[in-house]
Amino acid sequence: MAQTVSEFVIGRLREWGVRRVFGYPGDGIGEFDGMLGKAEGAGEGLEYIRPTHEEICAFMATAHAKFTGEVGVCIATSSPGGFHLMNGLYDAKMDNQPVVAIVGQQGLNSFGTFNQQESNLEQAFSDVAEYVQTIVSPEQAQAVVDTAFRTAITRKQPCVVILPHDVQGLKMAEPGAEMWVSRSSAVAPSTEIAPPAAQLHAAAEVINAGERVTFLVGAGADGATEEVLQAARLAGAGIVTTLRGKQVVPGDVPFHTQQVGLLGSRASYDQMQGCDTLVLLGTNYPYGQFLPKTGQARAVQIDLRPEQLGLRYPTEVSIWADVKTALAGLLPLLTQKTDLSWQEKVAGDMRDWDAELAAQADNHFDDAVNPRKVYAELDKRLPAGAIVTCDAGTTADWYGQYIRLRDGMRGDLSGRLASMLAAMPYAEAAKFAYPDRTVVCTIGDGAFQMLGMNELITLKKYLSRFDDPTFVVLVLHNDDLSQVSWEMRTEDANPVWPTSQQVESVDYAGWARLLGFQGITVTSDDEVEAAWDTAFAHRGVTVIDAHTGKNVPPLPPHITYEFAKNTGLALLKGDPDGIGAIKDSATSLITEGVEKVKDALHIDRD
Repeated sequence: MAQTVSEFVIGRLREWGVRRVFGYPGDGIGEFDGMLGKAEGAGEGLEYIRPTHEEICAFMATAHAKFTGEVGVCIATSSPGGFHLMNGLYDAKMDNQPVVAIVGQQGLNSFGTFNQQESNLEQAFSDVAEYVQTIVSPEQAQAVVDTAFRTAITRKQPCVVILPHDVQGLKMAEPGAEMWVSRSSAVAPSTEIAPPAAQLHAAAEVINAGERVTFLVGAGADGATEEVLQAARLAGAGIVTTLRGKQVVPGDVPFHTQQVGLLGSRASYDQMQGCDTLVLLGTNYPYGQFLPKTGQARAVQIDLRPEQLGLRYPTEVSIWADVKTALAGLLPLLTQKTDLSWQEKVAGDMRDWDAELAAQADNHFDDAVNPRKVYAELDKRLPAGAIVTCDAGTTADWYGQYIRLRDGMRGDLSGRLASMLAAMPYAEAAKFAYPDRTVVCTIGDGAFQMLGMNELITLKKYLSRFDDPTFVVLVLHNDDLSQVSWEMRTEDANPVWPTSQQVESVDYAGWARLLGFQGITVTSDDEVEAAWDTAFAHRGVTVIDAHTGKNVPPLPPHITYEFAKNTGLALLKGDPDGIGAIKDSATSLITEGVEKVKDALHIDRD
């Protein structure tokens, strides 16, 4: 039976291993959608997940790639639908994820004629996509689809295939052996790139010579957990992970000090200040102020993206390879350190930091729940194999500081793009990928109001598909875009501007109950533990509406004078939350920070 171009593309997706797509319909992609429906009826289709917005489709495709290692696929109609994909595709681009977007277009004869919903999609997607191409004939379809997938896999970037409406319904033609026609294959290329032996020996020399070795491990090391731990044990190294790299190294490894930087631990900060050797594994960590000073440490970097080698810190050895393959070759060359005093110091520093975090979580604030306590109690109760997502606001601060992803757990977020609202589609994609696991989405009220609330409707639609329907959404309800509020103070010395920062209060637990889910309202610290116990005992969706304090500062582990001075100046300029911010900060600040804030505010030390 003759195939159309749409039928061929659907079959080709299956050949590339795609079994699930995230799409939103429209007339520009209508013929393709019709063939998706036909294939579904014949039992030869793809699982088609339709959330409430195309932006969610792209975020879900990116998250699918992150959580599974497969190519994520999203589908949208012409101009408006395609444009809505942009933010999620930029998330894939900036976090190096293989995603293929299939976007509808008006008919070929409409190109350049200012027709309804006709726009230059190739130009529009040219920045976000590593490869973007319009299929203009049946003979071209095979090569375009295959090139998009090969490029997405090898470059770890999003690619876009544009399907004009009339081409979607054309009879498919087998590419022939002729000029201008490519005959391609749906065979995934290997990305296990091994480095030359000379580079491995050079890297081993640097690491073996180090007395205070620190590994900075990013998401690019995903899948290399055992190799990373073996190398660290041989080198007597401490391990720091980036926020996206948390899941690579189990949180209960004693010499794993979690993150570094504004969202990190003091133990990680001290590691970076004290190490003499830095090994960067699969990371493009951008905050250079938290890395060792130039000349302090010898450095080795391993990364699959060659343009990122030697970019953040001067390296002696830069290895273009995937981390797992490179470490497998490096391990036999590493000598076992007999002096483990550095690694033991790192572990001791982390125990001290955890004790301080526990004390911070026990602080009480007037008329508001301590968000630190909410995350501390969540961490204690995470079941085996749980998946946790967080958003780009203060949820990322508390996730970074309190969540310890033990072996088998996963967690992720919008990394370099740091887009708001991603936590919800990330959590949904994780649930579709692992329907038997507990998923926890942690999100701020501002991000939840963007599109997150709508996605409870998507969950209601698909809940019966999950083997274990336990899905928990934690909303930090403080009626404020609190991360930006603190950034206004600490970065620019400006008081909070309520017109831009206030978030309209909504009964999020009530919204959950309206949809038939479990809704729990938490208004005091005493209710936090019971809320989590109730949520995890419920086989279904639970929304925890936690009324947390907006003035609890997301403090960095090392408070600079500039940070303290700007905060003080902002409060002196008439910050509307000034009294609350001063009071809550005084409760939370570590001793060093208190002294510097006093200096900035000219407060008498006595």
